Amino acid sequence: MEESSRREVLADAAITVLAHSGGRGLTHRAVDRAAGVAEGSTSYYFRTRASLLSAVVTRLAALDTATFPDRSGPGRPGLVEDLTDVIEQVTTTGRHRLLARYELTLEATRRPELAEVLRANGAEVRRAMADRLSAAEIAEVADPQRTAGQLLALLDGLLINRITGVGAPQLDAEDIGAQVDRLLAAAGA
Repeated sequence: MEESSRREVLADAAITVLAHSGGRGLTHRAVDRAAGVAEGSTSYYFRTRASLLSAVVTRLAALDTATFPDRSGPGRPGLVEDLTDVIEQVTTTGRHRLLARYELTLEATRRPELAEVLRANGAEVRRAMADRLSAAEIAEVADPQRTAGQLLALLDGLLINRITGVGAPQLDAEDIGAQVDRLLAAAGA
């Protein structure tokens, strides 16, 4: 297996460990076990916890960007449908990635170096969203960069509501689509 593939396998295993065991459960040894590799493999590729966390953030950003579909064509209704589908996907089959991302986000409040990596990768995700907004040719979106940041903040709130179930009431796909549609409509106001 080539080195970049091995790093991805280990980062994916670390995502799984974070999702199931939280930040305290994330150790090099736990990642080795989750990846099914020889003990010491994770520490060979990621010497420190900081380098492992950085690799996980980078992998999550790549997976998040790749998750976003581009099948709807131009217009707000198609974009709303795509975003609603993404929320459904990341809160069901991609749930472990979302849990890992939130674990990392909380840990970043105590680790400035992790916060910096999260900010840099978040900027990449915002750029990808801004590009998607521009490609959708939505007349109301005069400033795709700004709207991308607002939209992603809203989506984070919707994702937390969906994944924790503590929001009242629990939002379904129709509610989520309506919220995304409202934000896009308001973005040009």
